[in-house]
Amino acid sequence: MTEHTRRNVLWGGLAATAAGIAAPALGTAPAEAAAPFTSPPPPASEVGRGDPRYPSLAGRGYNRRFVGDPEHVWVVGTTEDVVRAVQKAVDTGKRVTVRSGGHGFEGFVGDPAVQVVVDTSAMTGVYYDASRRAFAVEAGALLGDVYRRLYLGWGVTIPAGWCPTVGAGGHVPGGGFGPLSRMLGLAVDHLHGVEVVVVGRDGRARGVVATADASDPNRDLWWAHTGGGGGTFGIVTRYWFRTPGARGDDPSRLLPAPPSTALTFSVDWDWKKIDKAGFERLVRNHGTWVERNSAPGSPATALYSELQLSRAAFGTIGMIGQVAAGSGLPAAERLLDDHIAAINEGVPVTPVRTVRGRDWLAAALAGSPGDPGPLYRLKVKSAYLRRRLTDRQIDVLHRHLTRTDYDHPGAFLSLYTFGGQVNTARPDATAAPHRDTIMKVFLINGWEDVADDARHIAFTREVYRDLFADTGGVPAADDGAFINYPDTDLADPALNNGAPWHVLYFRDNYPRLQQIKAKWDPHDVFRHALSVRAT
Repeated sequence: MTEHTRRNVLWGGLAATAAGIAAPALGTAPAEAAAPFTSPPPPASEVGRGDPRYPSLAGRGYNRRFVGDPEHVWVVGTTEDVVRAVQKAVDTGKRVTVRSGGHGFEGFVGDPAVQVVVDTSAMTGVYYDASRRAFAVEAGALLGDVYRRLYLGWGVTIPAGWCPTVGAGGHVPGGGFGPLSRMLGLAVDHLHGVEVVVVGRDGRARGVVATADASDPNRDLWWAHTGGGGGTFGIVTRYWFRTPGARGDDPSRLLPAPPSTALTFSVDWDWKKIDKAGFERLVRNHGTWVERNSAPGSPATALYSELQLSRAAFGTIGMIGQVAAGSGLPAAERLLDDHIAAINEGVPVTPVRTVRGRDWLAAALAGSPGDPGPLYRLKVKSAYLRRRLTDRQIDVLHRHLTRTDYDHPGAFLSLYTFGGQVNTARPDATAAPHRDTIMKVFLINGWEDVADDARHIAFTREVYRDLFADTGGVPAADDGAFINYPDTDLADPALNNGAPWHVLYFRDNYPRLQQIKAKWDPHDVFRHALSVRAT
């Protein structure tokens, strides 16, 4: 693997991960293809294997380990189109699923059992809905287009993911987080309503609007989409966003304004100059800083970073991130300087940094630093942390990252700063329950050759198992994992000797999600390997 390819593996994974990637979404529409503000939807079409469009619609998604081969793909433009597509699938007994932006890590759409895919990538509307005093975002809209339209139109935003090519459809129901979440909370903390195509007990498909209003009889369906994961209750066609407590009908006051400018940075430490003690000191310093700087309201929550613990063969340990510079670039630079100095204290290597200040929208549309690169075969795992990694865990990471019996440079573990405003919500206020955490762990391995699958998957599993050996090879039940980085290993008893998968993803919210599943999808029409099981 060339150095260019190695860097593409690394940055390709990161560009997707910081966005809070959607579990059930495997679309292909590029950001520049987004529809204009007032573009009418295309006519619905049912694309079968003989259609020249079929390979583009049914082919490979972000993770090349999974290749879809459905009987046909519905390209839909309206909620009515989705109802019609789902009803036909139900009437003919076909397994149906949904795709929006295209960044799924597991084979939920590429499952051989899936016979019909409903592709919402043409549903790209983003507009202010005066009747609901909220901003509507259709399921196929990519995050970059959401940011651009909300900001240029009204000067507002939602605190969603860092990758501009992720689709809203699958991103939001997993919770959605990004560089502004430490300051503004999760994307779902600003979700007012959702439109979902469901299938009732009578077998009829219909569109349902559910909102956060206490008097809404469908409120439980809204709640399920605030962290219950995608592809499990129905097919989302539209979201409405409005910050709770926002008053009046001035759109510019109904969602938060982003900072005027942002400081984007990358930092690199030379692996060859870091011994075991230096590695341990660096990772311990990082965790200590996050522990001390993740309280809600802390000025340090303006800083978001991802510490990338790469394999030694890659050559560098990296960190990327962004500082919200609402009070000006000098203050942001001081915060970044303090962050790097704290992490590097006692580490015998001077890191190389690259820093760029720019207006917020340009930073948001650029996404995370680096070249996204081509698509790869991937395996990912995640965890939430309520405190820094233990010394034992840091030792485990050093051992695996410097192993000489495994020469692949494309595996790495990232530590994302978290907490802040996210932790002000009650665990049951939304379906996203992890409201007492300070970091996310993201473990990813990327490669190209199918013949290498077993070797690279085995390495990834070994790292995760050893990292969490004290709790059955998976995170502790009160830490958990992130549903938008889905990992079907957690549902495999041979690989999980700790907390059940549904506890790791949903904690105490799972029984309520099961009740909602039974009510809104009684026939289990919408399902995948990690979807909520009805009671």
